[in-house]
Amino acid sequence: MTAPLFSGRGRRSVAALGAVSAGLLLLSACDKPTPLATVTVGTSSVSTEATCSDDKELSLDKVQECLTNAKGAKTIAYGRGDTLRLGVEPEVVADGKRWQAVLDGQPITEPSSNTYRSFPGADIFATGGQGEAPSSKKLNIVQVGEDGKPLAVWAYNVKLK
Repeated sequence: MTAPLFSGRGRRSVAALGAVSAGLLLLSACDKPTPLATVTVGTSSVSTEATCSDDKELSLDKVQECLTNAKGAKTIAYGRGDTLRLGVEPEVVADGKRWQAVLDGQPITEPSSNTYRSFPGADIFATGGQGEAPSSKKLNIVQVGEDGKPLAVWAYNVKLK
């Protein structure tokens, strides 16, 4: 008969240590998720992580690309006269950072340090008498640093009901 190298207790300890080590290794390989931004219309909400972000400011070319070519942007339906609500997690406005809403590439708000904005009865599809309204628009939330330079972009599609 040969004696086992590890007792039952020892094998369990080694297995537990291995599982913890593997878990830590997997966690260290993951990207840290970005804070969520949320768009709400009526009782419907969509939340997403930033489509573009970096540990430093984004270049103007990168921001333009994020505003126009957001792949996988979530869609929310919007009816004329609905209340549009935008919200960001507190991390977005921490340390002097702010955010602003951008509709089809044009800012529709000033940079804000609040985590929530509401636009009751806003008609984001109004054309001002300049032809037929489009059936959808791109809505972005842009995080800016204290110096006003862009840090992250969240992307949504707003579809006219």
